[in-house]
Amino acid sequence: MLENLAKLKDYLFILLVTGLYSLLANVVGYHSELATPAIGCLVLVMIAMIGIVISLLPGFNALPMVFWVSAVAVVVSVPGFPGGDWILDQTKQVNFLAITTPILAYGGLCLGKDLEAFKKLSWRIVPVALAVAAGSFLCATILAEIMLHLEGIF
Repeated sequence: MLENLAKLKDYLFILLVTGLYSLLANVVGYHSELATPAIGCLVLVMIAMIGIVISLLPGFNALPMVFWVSAVAVVVSVPGFPGGDWILDQTKQVNFLAITTPILAYGGLCLGKDLEAFKKLSWRIVPVALAVAAGSFLCATILAEIMLHLEGIF
């Protein structure tokens, strides 16, 4: 129990720092006012924190944390969810491309931390990374085409 509380404190700190970086990236990179994306960034931090708390509950840790964060985000954005319209209005103010800045920074830090493990993978990581990127792109493209056709947009 105390172990999970320490983890929650660390996760909250990381989420707040990420939210702050995302807010700054929105203000600097997209010339928006400070207050415009601020509430949206805070909402995103809270959604992520709720998903993290769920993932740490006994019986819920069988699925990865990303699943629970994504599930919470989907549920709160469903039309008809109490407060869902407000949540969508606030998060629309956040330019999501700006959020990639801190995420890529964290990825670089993680890679730099495990450089020896990365060296052991050598050339084998390149085809795996290419296959994952290509598969993700193709699947996303196919799903987008299907949805656009179903909606009658394309």
